[in-house]
Amino acid sequence: MIGRLLVANRGEIARRVIRACREAGVSPVAVHADPDAGEPHVREADASVRLPGEHPADTYLRADLLVAAALASGADAVHPGYGVRSENAAFARAVLDAGLTWVGPDPEVIAAMGDKVAAKRVMRQAGVPVLPDLDPATADRFPLLVKASAGGGGRGMRVVREAAELAGQVDAAGREAACACGDGRVFCEPLLEGARHVEVQVLADRRGAVWALGERECSIQRRHQKLVEETPSPAVGPELRERLCAAAVRAARAIGYTGAGTVEFLLDDSGAFHFLEVNTRLQVEHPVTELTWGVDLVAWQLAIAEGAGLPDAPPTPSGHAIEARLCAEDPERGWRPAHGVVRRFHVPGDVRVDSGVEAGSAVGVRYDPLLAKVIAHGPTRAAAVRKLAAALERAELHGVATNRDLLVAVLRHPAFGRGDTHTGFLEQHRADLLGTRPVDVRHAALAAALARSAHRARALPAGWRNLPSQPVRVAFEHRGERVEVDYLRTRDGIATSLDVEVVAVGPDVVRLRRGGVETAWPVTHYPPPDPSGEPGPGDRVEVGPVTLTPLPRHPVPERRAPRGTTTAPMPGVVVRVEVAEGATVAEGELLLVLEAMKVEHRVRAELAGVVTAVPVAQGRSVAEGDVLVVLAPAGPAGTADPADPATPADPEEQP
Repeated sequence: MIGRLLVANRGEIARRVIRACREAGVSPVAVHADPDAGEPHVREADASVRLPGEHPADTYLRADLLVAAALASGADAVHPGYGVRSENAAFARAVLDAGLTWVGPDPEVIAAMGDKVAAKRVMRQAGVPVLPDLDPATADRFPLLVKASAGGGGRGMRVVREAAELAGQVDAAGREAACACGDGRVFCEPLLEGARHVEVQVLADRRGAVWALGERECSIQRRHQKLVEETPSPAVGPELRERLCAAAVRAARAIGYTGAGTVEFLLDDSGAFHFLEVNTRLQVEHPVTELTWGVDLVAWQLAIAEGAGLPDAPPTPSGHAIEARLCAEDPERGWRPAHGVVRRFHVPGDVRVDSGVEAGSAVGVRYDPLLAKVIAHGPTRAAAVRKLAAALERAELHGVATNRDLLVAVLRHPAFGRGDTHTGFLEQHRADLLGTRPVDVRHAALAAALARSAHRARALPAGWRNLPSQPVRVAFEHRGERVEVDYLRTRDGIATSLDVEVVAVGPDVVRLRRGGVETAWPVTHYPPPDPSGEPGPGDRVEVGPVTLTPLPRHPVPERRAPRGTTTAPMPGVVVRVEVAEGATVAEGELLLVLEAMKVEHRVRAELAGVVTAVPVAQGRSVAEGDVLVVLAPAGPAGTADPADPATPADPEEQP
């Protein structure tokens, strides 16, 4: 029996495993890198072990540190959570060699399935349908998909549509795979456009029993990473479900699988399915299976590791479950990672919330952007989707930009409601999904302006007036756009140019009436407004689901970087620098590569010119706005143009 368990992970999955430990009577131990010392998973464990450092490669990915932490804390077992470490055979062997219990499949199974090329060979022999392999050096069949042999979670995957792109994309996929997975090997296979991503949850004990707990559809994806998952799939009927589950059971038995795992397939329009991979671990989307089948997969992982056997048959599924991943990213800015401090995190309604953050949590750029998973269950698909959409719409997520609005737009989209989903759904419906607002931003801005005026009124002397006959104009920024509102206080109340009536104004709640319908707008200020009314650095106003940045009434002098100065679009780490001082570059040429939240971001030249300064180097961490490369725009002959000097005296002083 397991007495004390080290959870070799962080965030949401660490909290999930700790919860299962509590219910099973097992003492949980957490590990943490330095930035995570105050995070919820550390506080919720019975004990914690520090992993000195900040970067994942120096902390959570160090097998030796994790094993040492388990031994030092008195743990007798290790649960890897999910992610790269959970599918690392060497880590599993190190745990077992230390005399500890490994909560997962045998290292030999992990190694066999960790090499996706070798895994496909095994599946062919087991009679599981598999896509053909394409050699990256000779592939001539397009479009194709470059994949990391040891990758997962969309890392190291690239779509290639033309032969001219292949070599560059293979290199990029290899680098990203090496960074995220520690293994840069890649392979290619045909790209099935318009296919669905369908997977089967399996659970197997050491006595040979294998359960197939239905299928999950995970077709709503960005960058080959899942955003919305549900079970059962709207495209799978009883006969197809039987064939999928039978193939998954054959796959599990062919490799001698034990514990919880997932067999992933691509499903095309004809109903044919093709093996993708076996994930030898718990999946992020496991809660939808738990809610539908009435099982606790983490509890079963622990029990199977202790030698327990499965009953003869699994329970009977009921209803429909759907999950959405809340991520710290901005879909409207190219899925740019977001960072900052979570000021408030509250999701209402009859939903399950598996979260890695809470109010006060810091969100950095070194880890995956997943903040939380919100899961709804209902008697039908429509009921579950409606419940999830309503919970997300009403959620209070303050401090960090998220993909919440996009998730709501997906759930409310007619095509999604019909079940017409596939892996290209977001691209196909991009125009409908991006820019969708759950509320009128102008009304939110008016509520924010009035609430800030109520704060000022508390600090000003009684009877204070300043041009009361003139309307007050207030400006905010919302997702890069300027939003202006005005209002005028009269003897009869407050007049505004918007089509709403102001009913009541307070510093924290403003009530507006439109068309006979009165709405309360909760307003939260971070930090509280200055009595002068002028916003300070970092000021934010959260009005319901809308985040606004107050803008000053008068233009603020700003220092502009000279033309040709390229700055960091986000915080990150410089992975590779492609240019040196004195080099001549063309417009659009790659300058360097940043890595943020485990994803590579390519920074390209906005104009042609000569490189005059490169104040960064490989491995350096940069903040948003840091100068990366400085170009002198090219003159008529392709040389630096003396009439347009672009090199600052000190690049570090530029914004």
